[in-house]
Amino acid sequence: MVQRSYFTFPSVYYAVKAEKTLLGKEWEFRMVPVPRSISSSCGTALQCQPEDAPFIREHLEECSVEVENLYALNEESSSPLWGLFSRKKKKGGQNER
Repeated sequence: MVQRSYFTFPSVYYAVKAEKTLLGKEWEFRMVPVPRSISSSCGTALQCQPEDAPFIREHLEECSVEVENLYALNEESSSPLWGLFSRKKKKGGQNER
């Protein structure tokens, strides 16, 4: 199991603002869809390492970014799926699945 932290926001506006304020900072993060275990509605969350979450939260507050909630989830480690669905180029320029 891997523990990850997720920030949720009251609107997409604040999710985008959070991303902009964190670009170039020392913390690793990425914007992801809100996990279904948090909410069944669509939305964007900021995923980060649990040890960085308090520092990120403080930075977001200083930058007037509204945070809806902060979640810590234990998740199965998984590999990205995009490689499974990539298309390869055949000779002659045609795509194959």
